[in-house]
Amino acid sequence: MKLIYDVKDKPKFGQLLVFAIQQLLAIMAATIAVPAIIGNGMSASAALFGAGVGTIVYQLFTRFRSPVFLGSSFAFIGSMFAAFAGGVSMSLGYLGMILGAACAGLVYVIIAIIVKLVGVNWINKIMPAVVIGPTVAIIGLSLAGNAVGDMLKGDVTTAENVMLTSPYVAFVCALVTLFVVILCSTYGKKMAKLIPFIIGIIAGYIVAAIFTVIGNVAEIDALKVIDFAPLTALFADGVTVETFVSIPDFVFLEAFNGIKEFDLSYLGTIAVAYVPVAFVVFAEHIADHKNLSTIIEKDLLEDPGLSRTLLGDGIGSVAGAFFGGCPNTTYGESVGCVAITRNASVATITTTAILAILISFVSPFVAFLDTIPACVMGGVCMTLYGFIAVSGLKMVQKVDLEKNNNLFVVSVILISGIGGLTLTFGKVTITSIACALILGIIVNVMLKGADKKDAE
Repeated sequence: MKLIYDVKDKPKFGQLLVFAIQQLLAIMAATIAVPAIIGNGMSASAALFGAGVGTIVYQLFTRFRSPVFLGSSFAFIGSMFAAFAGGVSMSLGYLGMILGAACAGLVYVIIAIIVKLVGVNWINKIMPAVVIGPTVAIIGLSLAGNAVGDMLKGDVTTAENVMLTSPYVAFVCALVTLFVVILCSTYGKKMAKLIPFIIGIIAGYIVAAIFTVIGNVAEIDALKVIDFAPLTALFADGVTVETFVSIPDFVFLEAFNGIKEFDLSYLGTIAVAYVPVAFVVFAEHIADHKNLSTIIEKDLLEDPGLSRTLLGDGIGSVAGAFFGGCPNTTYGESVGCVAITRNASVATITTTAILAILISFVSPFVAFLDTIPACVMGGVCMTLYGFIAVSGLKMVQKVDLEKNNNLFVVSVILISGIGGLTLTFGKVTITSIACALILGIIVNVMLKGADKKDAE
């Protein structure tokens, strides 16, 4: 895949802003979804701020050589809930999330030191293309259900949270978004090819807005797709300075109040909840960077090096949790955006991080983004997740699947991953991606002598 903008390229300032907004739209929904799931007063804008800071930390550690955006990690959702287990106060829970991220970050630091001392050859040996390829494919395929489910959802619900929007109306909005993205990316000229997601989201939003207006005028609930409540609530009390600019509810401000309630037993609970998950996310870190390396045709595990990407990811997660409560992780949506637009410019990623920080203070923009309906984002995510899956399958192309040892490795990974195999030990859940990768590694090690036997 020939890149339009390589890692070190710097687009013109105006283009850079547009590209950054597109990246922001790609990662926005997932980044602000995590605090919404956790609740307990967590702020979406603070999570967005934390993602921006975490990404800049990552870029500093990787010396601006890796086009990766860090966003709120779904893998730590169970760990974050554990921080509030037992009816602890919000202050102590917030402190627990920061300490938990620090524990997870420490795991990354230790692994980074080991990698620095012994190199990355051991990674390539236990995770060759036959293992990492189908694992990357699983990352995309495991998200397929989310994309398809969102394509049938509008945002207008009853007080009991029952969706009023007709799934068929939502599906039309999703298809408009999807088709516009595909057409712009394939047939678009110059800028249209570089910003297909922005154009697609605008097209889908306009169609959804038309349906919503007709639904409001004709009083047909099934046609209402967009919930404008975040915007109307913002301006309900008139227009003031506070309406446009507000400071996010940073986690560390409340966490300081929990220090007086802190004890070592609580720290033990947090460590047990976070540390094992860090090893799971480490596997996904490898898969994401291997995938991106294929896209940009440059091995990120060698340059800037796995030790640097791990340090950036780990310390970036701590920074993200300090401000927003959510540990960060490399985002498949961001990788997919790089692949589809062929824009691997680190300047774009860095500008996206700065925008995320600035926008977290701009209430109307955050509220507007919150009104983008699920069906529109579902249409976008179908392409993003699909490209991740295809990137993994492309890695498998060079693998000889006529050989049973390779065939079994790929089969085990695909079936366990698509089947959703997860294992839970107390408060720790090993995700389907991690389970698939671990099984693949085990089977590959078991059968590594098969080639030699066939040669005899």
